[in-house]
Parts: sequence; structure tokens; C-alpha cells
Amino acid sequence: MTIVAFTNARICRHGALLPPSSLYFDTAEGLIVPPPDSTEVETIDLQNRILAPAFLELQTNGCVGVHFTNHSNDEEYVENLEKVSKWMVTKGVGGWWATVPTVGKDVYRKVLPLLEPRTFNNGAALLGAHCEGPFLNPSKKGAHSTFEPVPTVAPITHPRLNPDASLMQNPSETSISGTYGPSTRSIKLLTLAPELPSSTALTAALTRPSHNIRVSLGHSAASYATGLVARRAGATCLTHVFNAMEPLHHRTPGLAGLIASSPTQEEKPPYFSLIADGIHLHPATLTLAFRANPARCILITDSIEVAGLPDGLHPGNAQVAHPQRKVGNRVTIEGTDTLIGSCCGIDECVGNLAAWSGCTIAEAVRCVTENVAGMMGLLGERGVLEVGRKADFVVLGEEGVVVQETWIAGRRAWRRDEGE
Repeated sequence: MTIVAFTNARICRHGALLPPSSLYFDTAEGLIVPPPDSTEVETIDLQNRILAPAFLELQTNGCVGVHFTNHSNDEEYVENLEKVSKWMVTKGVGGWWATVPTVGKDVYRKVLPLLEPRTFNNGAALLGAHCEGPFLNPSKKGAHSTFEPVPTVAPITHPRLNPDASLMQNPSETSISGTYGPSTRSIKLLTLAPELPSSTALTAALTRPSHNIRVSLGHSAASYATGLVARRAGATCLTHVFNAMEPLHHRTPGLAGLIASSPTQEEKPPYFSLIADGIHLHPATLTLAFRANPARCILITDSIEVAGLPDGLHPGNAQVAHPQRKVGNRVTIEGTDTLIGSCCGIDECVGNLAAWSGCTIAEAVRCVTENVAGMMGLLGERGVLEVGRKADFVVLGEEGVVVQETWIAGRRAWRRDEGE
């Protein structure tokens, strides 16, 4: 057993930044441990830098040229997952869920079995899949395709869509296995529109212990009242609030209004995710939502495969058949203003929230650590720097959200001055 202690660390815990102290962890077990009585301890002086749990990325469609709907063969797909995991640690991420948006059933059945939780050497852990579709409202589809592309031999600039091959479905028209295949073990989160026929029954089924899948509400035109029904059926989150849903109105608040719903003895307000890139949401809107309930706020990137790539025109993927135009963090379907996803890292989202809302670094960090782990039922192992949790850390600069080191299972996976 090798015990290491970070000393002079300002620890982020429960949204507060604690005075400089020490944190002990076992490099063999990869866990945080109590201060030992007699075991010799190796010390690492953090010199007043900030120590936080490694970030958790709840919604990413891909990055560095990898989109999770693109599948040629299993071996290459797994290699691409590792490529993503190694990029994630450069952003301070210790665990992530791969988002698979609305695609054909054949794509789900190819990729979902490969997205079961797994670890990578010196990389962030894959924690499972987030299925964002196909049970979405076509009127709030965003960049999701409503129909399958017409098969073609050679790549074409603007693929035609087959009107007879609808991708978005009502829950009443199919089953879980009929959509995703015989095994749903990799699916840990599913986004659906609660106004669709039989969505309440589907929500109840997914959240039972037999499936144990978290349900989030999004890509929806649902009313506030319909959202409450879905909450009582078991839905626990709202997906990228304000994007691909009815706008917040002072008399008809829609799903967005649920973030400020009154807590009861039976239930708390839902968790809700926000894309903090300054493009999907105005900084004032982001601040408004965060301030409504900081303990339930989750920051996401909703990144796509062009994150980490140069600006310019990039090819589509199994979700977005059309070319994609990247300018900074903004990505649109070529020739339109339709936003596809983001290109910022989760560390940038944390910094944006702190800068725009005036919250502390620790409060912003909670939105990508403790709040995510709480929503996904993982607080017993991740998201908080307490004894018994995984020794996954991110070391931040003394004054701001600049990732300097990422540690996975008690071992340093990446350091900024080394670039590895």
C-alpha cells in the first residue's frame, strides 16, 4: 500500500473552498483514505492550488474527430473511445457518458454494446451511454435528423433524406428492446419528450430497478404541467434547458419553469443541464438558471466531433448528414443558423459560469462534480473528495479554472507543463 498526501491544498467540497489542508489517497486501491497512523506517507505540496474532484462530463457527442454514432468496426470504435478519454483528461475530466443522439436502430445496436462502462490507461473513464432520442418531439428536433439519409455509394455534399424512414418515434409505437436492441446495460441516461404518447409509462419502466436508467426531459414542447407528470413518473433531469424546448414565459413557463418548482417532502426540483459556452445561452440566461437552484445545476458541453479540431467545414456524421461549419466554439449546419453542438471543454464551461454569474470557483465546480454524481446515483464513489471515493482529482491554478493536472485512480494522468 502506497499512501500519498496532497498538502497545502484548497479543497472544493460541497460548493465551498476550504482553507489549505491535506488529502490522503491510496495509489494501489485508487481511493481516498483517512490519515494513516503509522504508514509512511509520500507528500506532494500543492502550494495553495485548488484541488477538486475530477470533472464529470454528462453530455458529449464526441470530440477530436470522433462522433459516437460513427461505426466502421468494433476495434476501431473502441480505439476511438480511448482517443476521447485521453483528450478528456486534458480538460480535467475523470468520467464521461457518451451521448448517442437520434439515429437508426441499426446504429444503436452497433454502438451501444461498446459503450458499457470501461476504463482506459491514463484516460478518463467511460461511465456508459446517454441516449438522446429517438423519443423526441420533431418540432423541437434541433440538429437531430427526422429521417434517415438515402443510402449512397459516394459521399455527397448535401444528402437527401428518405421521408419513408422516420427516425423519431413515439414510445407507444415500439419497445425499449425494439429500439435499442436486446441489451440496454450501457444506457445510464435517456432524454425524451414527455408529451409523446406513452412517455409516462416509458419513464416509469426505465426508472425501475430492472433498468435503473435515469430519465431527462428535453427536445420537447411540453407544458409545465406535463413536466410535473413526468417528474412524478420518475424523470429526474432537464436536458440543456432553454435549448430545444418551449421558451420560459411568465404565464406558461414550460419545462424550464420546473427548475424553480417548489420542493416537497416527496421530491426535490429536478436537476437541469446548461450549455455554458456563451452561444447556446446568453450569460444572463445562464446566470438566471444557475441562481434559481445551484444545488441542482449541471454544466454540459454537448460537444461534437469537431471539438478539438481546427475551424472550417467538416463532414457530417450518422446524426447530422450535412456538412458542419465550425467557427470558434460555434458549429452550425452549413448554410443554416441551426446550432449542432458546442466545441468548448467542460473546464471552459466552469470558468464561464464563475465569470458570468459571479459565483465562486467551488460553486461552479460543484456543477460538474457533486451535482452530476448526485443525479446519476454515483455520490458514493465520485464527485466529492471524501474518504472512500475514487482518487480522481483535478488540480487547478491558484486563482482560476486552468487545469494543471488530472489524476485518475490515484495516479497522475496528465500535467499541463508536460502535455501528457
